[in-house]
Amino acid sequence: MHYLHTMIRVTDPDATIRFLELVGLKEVRRIESQQGRFTLIFLAAPGDIVAEGERAHAEVELTYNWPPEDGTPAETYTGGRNFGHLAYRVDNIYETCQRIMDAGYTINRPPRDGHMAFVRTPDGISIELLQDGHLEPAEPWKSMPNTGSW
Repeated sequence: MHYLHTMIRVTDPDATIRFLELVGLKEVRRIESQQGRFTLIFLAAPGDIVAEGERAHAEVELTYNWPPEDGTPAETYTGGRNFGHLAYRVDNIYETCQRIMDAGYTINRPPRDGHMAFVRTPDGISIELLQDGHLEPAEPWKSMPNTGSW
C-alpha cells in the first residue's frame, strides 16, 4: 500500500495556494477539466517532491469546482473541522508561524511549547505544524493565547 494524497475542496484556489506556500508547500502539478468544470491542484512538501511535473510521495489535492454556468451561486463549503487536519513537520515552527502571521493570518494555537501550532486555511481547514525536534519555549509565542477553534 502507498499513501497518495488528501483532497480538500476550496472556494478560492489562489488564496489557498498562497496560504499553503506560507506553510512551505509547493505546487507540483495541475489538472483542468473543461467538461467536468473543475481544477485539481496538487501540492507537496519539498521533501516529498520527486521531480517536477511528477507525483510526489505525498500530496494535498485542492479541488476547485467551477461556478455553475447558469449564474447560480457557487457552492460554499462548511464544516472544515469535520475533516480534522493536515499535519506538517517544519524546520523552525517560530519562523513558519511568523511568516503566516506577517501575511495576515491568525495563529489559532500558537507554538507555546516550541513544538506544535495550529492555523487554518482560507476555507477553514486546520493545519497542524510540528517542529522537527524541539525548540525552547520563547516569546511572544509562549504567552500568546489561543484564538478561535483549531
